[in-house]
Amino acid sequence: MISKFSKWSILPAAMLLVGTVSLAQDTSTPGTTPTPPPSTTPAPKPTVGQRKENQQDRIAEGVKSGQLTAGETSNLETKEAAINGETRADRAANGGRLTGAERRQVNHEQNGASRQIYREKHNASHQPK
Repeated sequence: MISKFSKWSILPAAMLLVGTVSLAQDTSTPGTTPTPPPSTTPAPKPTVGQRKENQQDRIAEGVKSGQLTAGETSNLETKEAAINGETRADRAANGGRLTGAERRQVNHEQNGASRQIYREKHNASHQPK
């Protein structure tokens, strides 16, 4: 047998449960489709070629804004050209494709170049205006 005290303590909890269920109902207007939740899948990683273009754009942006000096730009372009030459040679040796190990190596080198671009753009040296 449930005591009088416990019966009255269960009633407020039951009312809260009913209220919560009613709040969870769809409130969209009839005839409209509810918007789906945002996708949780990560964006695809850029390819070697896309990264090459992105980094060239970052260098050009640094030249245009005056954040990169002529010497800094020359060093960055030389490094990018070396990575691009290595990528071309690796692809030529493997029928136009990079192996997994080669892709990892190029990615590692591009990471270093990306860090160098950032450091050069954010140091105290600026192109005179």
